[in-house]
Amino acid sequence: MLEALPTAFLFFLGALILPVLPRGPARAVLLLIVPVIAAFLVYTLPLGNLVQVEFFGFTLDLMRVDKLSRIFALIFCIAAFLGNLYAWHVKDLVQQMAALLYAGAAIGAVFAGDLITLFFYWEGTAISSVFLIWARRTEGAFHTGMRYLVIQIGSGVILLAGVILNYADTGSIAFEHMELGTPATWLIFLAFGIKCAFPLLHNWLQDSYPAATVTGTVILSAFTTKLAVYSLARGFAGTEILIYIGAIMTLFPIFYAVIENDLRRVLAYSLNNQLGFMVVGIGIGTELALNGTAAHAFAHILYKALLFMSVGAVLFRTGTAKGSELGGLYKTMPLTMIFCVVGAASISAFPLFSGFVTKSLILSAAAKEHYYIIWGILLFASAGVFHHSGIKIPYFAFFAHDSGLRPKEAPWHMLWAMGLASFLCIAVGVYPAPLYALLPFEVSYDAYTTTHVITQLQLLFFSALAFTVLMRTGIYPPELKSVNLDFDWTYRRLLPTLLGWIAKPVRAIFQGLDTFKTRTMKGMILHLYNAFGPRGRTSQFWPTGAMVLWIAILLGVTLLVNYAS
Repeated sequence: MLEALPTAFLFFLGALILPVLPRGPARAVLLLIVPVIAAFLVYTLPLGNLVQVEFFGFTLDLMRVDKLSRIFALIFCIAAFLGNLYAWHVKDLVQQMAALLYAGAAIGAVFAGDLITLFFYWEGTAISSVFLIWARRTEGAFHTGMRYLVIQIGSGVILLAGVILNYADTGSIAFEHMELGTPATWLIFLAFGIKCAFPLLHNWLQDSYPAATVTGTVILSAFTTKLAVYSLARGFAGTEILIYIGAIMTLFPIFYAVIENDLRRVLAYSLNNQLGFMVVGIGIGTELALNGTAAHAFAHILYKALLFMSVGAVLFRTGTAKGSELGGLYKTMPLTMIFCVVGAASISAFPLFSGFVTKSLILSAAAKEHYYIIWGILLFASAGVFHHSGIKIPYFAFFAHDSGLRPKEAPWHMLWAMGLASFLCIAVGVYPAPLYALLPFEVSYDAYTTTHVITQLQLLFFSALAFTVLMRTGIYPPELKSVNLDFDWTYRRLLPTLLGWIAKPVRAIFQGLDTFKTRTMKGMILHLYNAFGPRGRTSQFWPTGAMVLWIAILLGVTLLVNYAS
């Protein structure tokens, strides 16, 4: 019976029940039970198209279960559980419902077997997730949420246009592999790229995620961008342009993350960097590369959530996530510090941590397909992520200098969420076989070869040495109280300036036209009055009836002219 119920509907049902329950533990327990049941169902569901419905003459596949959709749906369920456990203390019904609806929409999109179903869930993730930003209930959060919503809804509109054109071209709504080359496929590709934060389309991520609530940022980090990664893997695997887009994505966030003061923004840039690895894997498109993409998405959701949770715990206890205002917190938040270090080691791909056994699949695929320059870029990006996330986050939050802050340790439920995420990061790194068994294709890969381990350790140690030298010599950018702009400079500074320049002459033109119209109409009315008024020349020899008729005609013409202008 449960096979006939789309997994996403469990989350929607939970969101409907939630307001009926009394505020407190009952709601928090429901928030944990729903993803646990969903994860069990996802793991045990048979492969195939399980749920189909008719919709205005179209057959919609609501539950296409295969190994690619299963691994993404499973990690989404785990992320929902961890995020809701981390948010146990939250009593805000808006955030609780948004978390369930958001996770449900993302899982529904992963299982969508057709583009129409994908579109509905695609927009569902946009609408539900924005409430995690608005939940801060500040003016800044409202404006940030509006910008976020415009981008996300815009992505959906572009997707819908692509779906319509694709149906006109092919007569099919199936969500399957596509080749770039038609307006339809380019529009769909662009819609996926916006949600995946492609270069120049990425600033919504750094703008919105740090603006969400402490718990909302953790939940946001798991779904939207990884849904886009899944969609690209499903629809555009082997599209070569993705290799170069992904390579750029791994590079440019490094430099912004290094100079960023807000540690949640550092993690947002780092998220962008890690997405680049996945996009490269999709572009390569081989079985090894796609396995690497799926595995790295799985691991990334865990360690990125762990890092956001640790920084969020610091923000929760101190009221700030600015590197310039933190430091010395290891004294009173030792467990949070340990969990942060586990997340940092995982994202840096230290041996025995999750990133080591997943990122290497993509690097190996790039080398195997002779993309040596891309392989070198990914290697450089790996060293860079160690700088800005592996070292910078724990160092400036917990060790850099004594800020004088002595906050309490994070609440128990936050520690439990971070502890479970840390356990999974280490478990996947130590014993990756269960994760490899979930991947879309059969895996015959050993990450723990002598060459790979030594190469990775050399990379990390020399990267750490470079960080130390830069810090000791004062070259490393200090943590300054500042706001850094990258491509958002175009719409925050350049666009308003250009509009200001354009507005002045345009305003002058319209004012001139309005003045001309006013003067002309006044002159015309005065002329008509002099000619046809009581003392006008015409009234001296025309009958009164004719005068009234002409005045009525001229008045009508005047009204028409006014209306037309």
